[in-house]
Formats: sequence, C-alpha cells, structure tokens
Amino acid sequence: MNEILKNADGPKHCLERAINKRANYMREPYNAAFRLLNGFSEGVPSLVIDVFSKTVIFHEYGTGNAKVDDALMKMAIETIRELCPWVETGIIKKRKSKVPEVRNGQFVFGSVLDKRIREAGIHYAVDLMMNRDTSFYLDTRELRQWARRELEGKSVLNTFSYTGSIGIAALVGGASEVMHLDLSKKFLNMARRSTDLNGKAIEKSQYQMGDFWSRINQYKLSGKVFDCVILDPPVYSKTGKGIIDIAKNYKKIINKVRPIIADGGYLVTISNALFQSGQDHYTELEELCKDGYLSIVETIPVPGDCVGDPIELMKCLPADPAPYNHSTKITILKVKKKPLSEASE
Repeated sequence: MNEILKNADGPKHCLERAINKRANYMREPYNAAFRLLNGFSEGVPSLVIDVFSKTVIFHEYGTGNAKVDDALMKMAIETIRELCPWVETGIIKKRKSKVPEVRNGQFVFGSVLDKRIREAGIHYAVDLMMNRDTSFYLDTRELRQWARRELEGKSVLNTFSYTGSIGIAALVGGASEVMHLDLSKKFLNMARRSTDLNGKAIEKSQYQMGDFWSRINQYKLSGKVFDCVILDPPVYSKTGKGIIDIAKNYKKIINKVRPIIADGGYLVTISNALFQSGQDHYTELEELCKDGYLSIVETIPVPGDCVGDPIELMKCLPADPAPYNHSTKITILKVKKKPLSEASE
C-alpha cells in the first residue's frame, strides 16, 4: 500500500479518528444522516464522506494532481467497511466531472440506495443520486431544529426550497402553513414525499413551482403575508425575471421579501458564498438593520460533524467565515412591519 496510507498521521489515521468522533451517530437502527469526514479540515484534502442511513457517499472534489488516487479510495472503502459494518452500499460522486452520471454517483459496493433518513424524530425522503448533491443538506441541521422549535402556529414561506427539509421541520413542529417555492418540480416532489412520511396531509397549493421574483410579486399584489420567510438562494442563478448573485445582491433579495413578512415575523437568511467573508456578510445585514425595521436575533451554527476540525477549516477556506463557524452563514432576523408609505422593493 502507498506509504502515506501507513503513516500514523496519514489519511487512514485521519479517517479512523473522524469515525471515532462520530460514534454518537452510529446507533441502531442506523437511519441517521451525518458527515463522516470533512477531508478538507480533517487531513484528507479533496475527499468528503457522508452517511445516509446505511449508504455511504464519497464526494471526490479533486481534479488533476489533487485527484483522490485509487489507493486512497481503496483504503477509505476498506476502512469504512471494517469499522462501520452496518453500511451496506457505497457510491462515489466525482463532483467536478463533466459527465452528469459520474457527478451524480456511481456504485463502488452494494446496489441498493437508502430512500429515507431520520433526524431528531423527523423522517426525510432522500434521492442520493438525483443530482450532484444528495438531495438533503446536512449543514442546516441546527436550523431545522430551530424551525421545529420556534415556528409552531406560524405561517412559513420556504423560498428556493430545494427538497423542503427546513419547511418539513417547521411543519412537523406545528407550523400552521408551510409553502414551498422552487423552480424544480422534481425537488418539490421530494418535499411531498417527506410530508407524507411524517403523516402530514399534502395540500397541492403548498408546493409551488415558479420563479422567485414573479411569485413574490404575486404575494405582494394579493396581500399575502407570512410569519416567517426562509431565504436559501443559490450562489448564482439567472432567469428571465431576475438575477440571483448572493455575494453582490443579497440586499435586493432580502428587500424583495420584507413586505410579505408579518409584523414581528422572522426572516431566515442562508448564504453559501464561499468567497465572501462572514464579517462582510454580517455587516451587510447590519446595514439593512439600520432602518429599524430589521434586527439580528441570532446566528445558527453549522453542526460539528460538517465542520470537522474548526481550526483547520479556517485555514483552508478562501474567506474567513467568522463570526459564523462555516462558509454556510445562517442568520435569524426579526421583522418590524414598515408602514405602507415606506414599503419598497
């Protein structure tokens, strides 16, 4: 075997240490979802390993000389099968491949993918090879717990909802209404599946396929307001109605939804702009709060299994995420309703 793999400080040791740190997630009936290794901060650059129930996913981010070599991948597979014998299936996603099937995942052992996971008592449908991602974001776990805890009896608009996990958590927590908005019917169908898994009634009107800019305009015109709006936009997106570029125009996106948030309601913002520092993002939010109609309540951390080694993570990110603990920057804001005479986009 490659000498680096036998080194006490090499990848094998790093992976074993990461597995030991996540022992609390590895309990019967083995239906949890968690990050088993954040290689960027835990000594195995270009490799991230996730577990979804009894399926393990190897995300290979490297290209060229940084590519994860065959010996390292063989070691990772063998180590996980030895130390996590309950894992039944493994797939590898080469995230930077130009071939969709390779990006979405290929089997390395086993053949049956798990289709659901359970987090804090809530069931979520997953489609692990639906796209380059896994159909479920692990880094917003703490936000899902906040939504379940804080949004009981409240109406929620989950914009850019993807497969709807944050909205599902709010619904299970007793939200009076959860509306999912996304451009993709495929993603919204996943949200429906999760709704059904938790024994909640599926109301067609709560799963809206449409453009963010147009749909927000419709809510404004109809006078529709929500007690909470969740903003989790892509880093960049362009439609005929508008452009999303969160490093440049997040203020515009926020101001777009402020008129449809009820007095005393919440605005939840999520930014995944990797090259924008946490302080720059936080300062941007503080600027918006100066008018007195928004206030920052708290920031929500990314869970430890996704962070890995926090000190090493800070070294490898292109921008310092502080005061957040990760490049996924999650903030809860409180909204004071503007008088109609002052409201604007």
